[in-house]
Amino acid sequence: MEQRILGKTGRSVSTVGLGTWQLGADWGDVSEADAFAVLDASVEGGVNFFDTADVYGDGRSEQFIGRFLRANPDLDITVATKMGRRVDQVPGNYTLENFRAWTDRSRRNLQQDTLDLVQLHCPPTAVYNNSEVYDALDTLVSEGAIRNYGVSVERTDEALEAIKRGNTASVQIILNAFRLKPLDEVLPAAKEAGVGIIARVPLASGLLSGKYTQHTEFPEDDHRNYNRDGSSFDVGETFSGVDFATGVKAAQEFSALVPDGVSTVQAALAWVIAQDGVTAVIPGARSAEQARSNAAAGELQSVGAGLTDGVQDIYDRYFREAIHPRW
Repeated sequence: MEQRILGKTGRSVSTVGLGTWQLGADWGDVSEADAFAVLDASVEGGVNFFDTADVYGDGRSEQFIGRFLRANPDLDITVATKMGRRVDQVPGNYTLENFRAWTDRSRRNLQQDTLDLVQLHCPPTAVYNNSEVYDALDTLVSEGAIRNYGVSVERTDEALEAIKRGNTASVQIILNAFRLKPLDEVLPAAKEAGVGIIARVPLASGLLSGKYTQHTEFPEDDHRNYNRDGSSFDVGETFSGVDFATGVKAAQEFSALVPDGVSTVQAALAWVIAQDGVTAVIPGARSAEQARSNAAAGELQSVGAGLTDGVQDIYDRYFREAIHPRW
C-alpha cells in the first residue's frame, strides 16, 4: 500500500488506516476476539496507522491497541489518539493539568511511554483560538509525554485556525463523497503548511457502503440510531449530517458510478485517497473481512480519481444547499 508522510510528524503512514471507534463497542457489541482479528487483518493488508480516542469505550479501544502492540513488538505502527471528550465541553477544561492527566491515562491504556500523536477531540470552537492551549500542548511535547499533536474538528473554520499554529502536525476532518467543503480551503491550506490531513467518517456512517435502504434499522446503542438529531453530539458526525432518506437515494446513485470488480466501499475510500492533500483515510471495521476489504482500497486511487465528476454532481444536487454552509 502507498504510504504518505503524516504532516509534521514526519512519520510514513498507509493511505488507508484503521479507525477504532467501533472497537470501543460504541456501535454495538464487538467481542475481544473480533477486535484483535480486525487489528491483525488490517496489518496484514498493509495498514500501519491506527486512530483511537480515550473516550472510545472509555478506554477499551486504546487498551486493545496497547495489548496488540505489546504482543507484536516488531510492528512499526503509528497510533493517533484523541483527548478531551470525557469532561464537560467548556473551554476552561482545556488546561495543561487536564492534558497531563488525560495523556497519562492514554499512555497507560496504550502501554506507551510517549504517544505518537494526540489530537484535541472536537473541542468547543473557542479552544482552537486559544494560544495557551497550544502552549500547553508544546509543554507535553517538551516533557516527552507526546511526540506530536493535532486536532480533530467539526468545521472547516476550526481546521483553518489550527493550521495557522506552527506546531499543529495534523488535522482530522470529516471528508467523504457527501461532505466536500474541506476540498475548497482546508486541504490546500494544510498542504501549503505541511499539515497532514486524516479523513474520518469516509463512508458517511455507512451510507456509502451502498447497503442501506429506507427501512434499515440500527441497534439502540448505535449512534446511527440515537444521534440522528444530534442530541448526543454534533449531528454532522452521524451520516455526515445528511438526512438519512436523502443519503440513501444519493448512495444508490454513487453505487451506480462504481466500476465492476470494485465494491462501493472501496470506491468511496479510493475517492478520498485520490484527493490532493489527504494523508490517510480511517474507515472502521467490525470484522477481519471488512478490514481486509478496506485495506485493498489503498491500491485503487485511479478508480477514486475517476469518480470525481459523478461525486460532484451528486453533491450539488442532493447536499450542497443543506450541508455546505454548516460544516
